[in-house]
Amino acid sequence: MQKTYELLSDVPTQLFINGHWVDADGGETEDVINPATGEVIAKVAKGGAVEAERAIRAAQKAFPIWSSMDVDDRAGILRKIADLIIEKADDLAKIMTLEQGKPVAQAKGEILAGAESVRWYAEEMRRIYGETVPGPNGQIFLVQKEPLGVVGAITPWNFPSSMITRKISPALAAGNTVVLKPSPETPLSATSLMAIFQEAGLPDGAVNLVTGDAPAIGKALTSSDVVRKITFTGSTAVGKLLFGQSAETLKKVSLELGGHAPFIVFDDAPIDTVISELVAAKFRNNGQVCTSPNRIFIHHSILNEFTEKLVSAVKQVKVGNGLMDGVDTGPLIREDAIEKIDKQIADAVEKGANLKTGGKRLTDGAFADGYFYAPTVLAGVTNKMRIYYEETFGPVIPVISFKDDDEVIAMANDTVYGLASYFYTGDLKRIAQVSRSLQYGMVGVNSNAVAYPQAPFGGVKHSGFGRENGHQGIDDYVNIKFINLKYNI
Repeated sequence: MQKTYELLSDVPTQLFINGHWVDADGGETEDVINPATGEVIAKVAKGGAVEAERAIRAAQKAFPIWSSMDVDDRAGILRKIADLIIEKADDLAKIMTLEQGKPVAQAKGEILAGAESVRWYAEEMRRIYGETVPGPNGQIFLVQKEPLGVVGAITPWNFPSSMITRKISPALAAGNTVVLKPSPETPLSATSLMAIFQEAGLPDGAVNLVTGDAPAIGKALTSSDVVRKITFTGSTAVGKLLFGQSAETLKKVSLELGGHAPFIVFDDAPIDTVISELVAAKFRNNGQVCTSPNRIFIHHSILNEFTEKLVSAVKQVKVGNGLMDGVDTGPLIREDAIEKIDKQIADAVEKGANLKTGGKRLTDGAFADGYFYAPTVLAGVTNKMRIYYEETFGPVIPVISFKDDDEVIAMANDTVYGLASYFYTGDLKRIAQVSRSLQYGMVGVNSNAVAYPQAPFGGVKHSGFGRENGHQGIDDYVNIKFINLKYNI
């Protein structure tokens, strides 16, 4: 454990602007807290609007250099970044666990997924195809895709590494430069990546990092005419704020916001398999995932058997410090996360829900100083309860009964969110109907996985707009230019 903490001595804690590590003006810093122990593990530079403006100017200066670089050379740098991430994956995972809390195995999986995203876009940049459109004799109509310019990227704490690579990779692949503002809870994963970008040979100013005052940095990015796109992953409330602030400068905006995923189990689903996948998905990152199953709809004919087996499986989930072996799920990120869960559970129980297991903060022994919560199952949940409509972002499984397909589709769609959804059945006709009827950007059919580098990721309704991953992920990072080439003069 001590050797793991020693890794932090080599992790940068300054801002990264124009290829240089610099302190914030005035030398201000803010604490980074280990959510498993409550310890201050680092102090990072606390920047603001002034530093953000400096980073924007650096990215603007670097844009013509990076965008005009030969595509093979740019691809080579991205491949080098991917190689270095993989090479350093073990240390990066431990750093993430120290500041974010998730088990090391999950952290390493995130790191490697991020490397795959970089590698995917290192190749996808060769496939930013234009078009030739038939024109009159003597003319050729060309449609070309060009980089936007400077991109402002704002990333969350729940996936502090892969959310960065998922945004920066397509931005760089398209020829843009970037100013990154990571979450204040997890800045060390971001600074560790910046060090890798620098080592890989990315030109100075191509990617810049400003940590600190979120409202001030965000406003500097949204109000700048130099910044031509904002990409944000986080809460719906903050996403709406950034969207509104970006209107004055008419920049492109991509928002990956909250989710409230339905997880539907029909009467022909294999119960044991489904429970295994549900528990794995729900307690990944302790439920702090925008695509986490949040409303569990079970056909009434299998409700009792399913609930009994589910409770038994949830009781086997091992909670603990993510650095320890055999831990399935770690702490929540902050105190207010626990307060939100307690309020949802109290409201549900008061309105008739049955608390089957969990429902309390863990405080004994090694749990005393961290933000730990017992894995929880609530049965008898209805649409009269807050948890039915509010995203939990924690280790709570609310079980809801349904009788037929039309009813459960209506129940699943009864939310302002539309990110991920899941259902399990062997009926091909039902698969076609339910997949088509669910109002979500992503649907997992007999699968709890919806995030892959080669497939589009994103939502509808209040879950935002725009797509990440896949060839669609690069579309929001380019301008479309029409060229009328008249060669018969």
